[in-house]
Amino acid sequence: MTNKTALICGSLAFDKIMQYHGRFAETLLADQLHRVNVSFLVPTLRTEYGGCSANIAYNLKLLGGDPLIMATIGQDGGEYLERFGKLGLDTRGIRTIGDAYTAQCFVTADQDNNQINAFHPGAMQYSHENNVADQGTLRVAIISPDGRDGMIKHARDCADLKLPFMFDPGQQLPMFSGEELIRFIDQASYLAANDYEFEMVMDRTGLSQADIAARLDALVITRGAEGSDIYAGGEHHRIPAVPASSVVDPTGCGDAYRAGLLYGITNGFDWPTSGRIASLLGSIKIASQGGQNHAFTPDEFDQQFEAAFGFRFR
Repeated sequence: MTNKTALICGSLAFDKIMQYHGRFAETLLADQLHRVNVSFLVPTLRTEYGGCSANIAYNLKLLGGDPLIMATIGQDGGEYLERFGKLGLDTRGIRTIGDAYTAQCFVTADQDNNQINAFHPGAMQYSHENNVADQGTLRVAIISPDGRDGMIKHARDCADLKLPFMFDPGQQLPMFSGEELIRFIDQASYLAANDYEFEMVMDRTGLSQADIAARLDALVITRGAEGSDIYAGGEHHRIPAVPASSVVDPTGCGDAYRAGLLYGITNGFDWPTSGRIASLLGSIKIASQGGQNHAFTPDEFDQQFEAAFGFRFR
């Protein structure tokens, strides 16, 4: 049987989600950003299970994929590990750091779904203690936002093992210099970023979109409700967005999208199909609060996919 295990490198975190009922743009003054002192009233607050690796693995598992999380968790992570067990997610690649707390993200979203985040890395800062070579036989990996040293090490590990991987810098992008980003791109098979992040990648590296795409098997740029673009093999695949049943919470939508890409890669699908799986996953996710509260069976997903795109992929 063909190996379809996807190694998911990235953060494990507890998300503190707060909703601001106004618009940030009406409070943040463009000409005063050098001396910001603002307070947002957030009437709602909830705690969610989060972290990029867990969100990606959760979605990949729902699709019927085989994710293996490689991450670090803190002394307060016992409940999270129990949750993984109930979900059927393998925890052997998760290292517990006894003298640290699990990473925590404090997310404030406004009524237009813009976000301002604060992040305490905690145990995530020890992610470099994990080794890709210890995780067994793998088909592909993704290096999503994690401890800086861990992301660098795991990219090097994958390159040494000749394991194809997707580089997904996300909110950790500002941590890396242009030279470091170029090294990631040259080691990776795939790069996934939203349009804002990709502009930063081009700015920091001095490389054009065409330059970056030429160094990769695929460059994926997501554009929210405008869909996404996949550049692969000299071709440009425009991936339409799937209208969401309701827009509730964007947290984790990018992770859901990446899970769809990984499912396509591990199953040998073409990029237009993989991108559409990813697009539908993001649409399903945005209709639920948190990164891991949506659910569906593979058959239910296939029916929604056919309704959205007019064909079946399996």
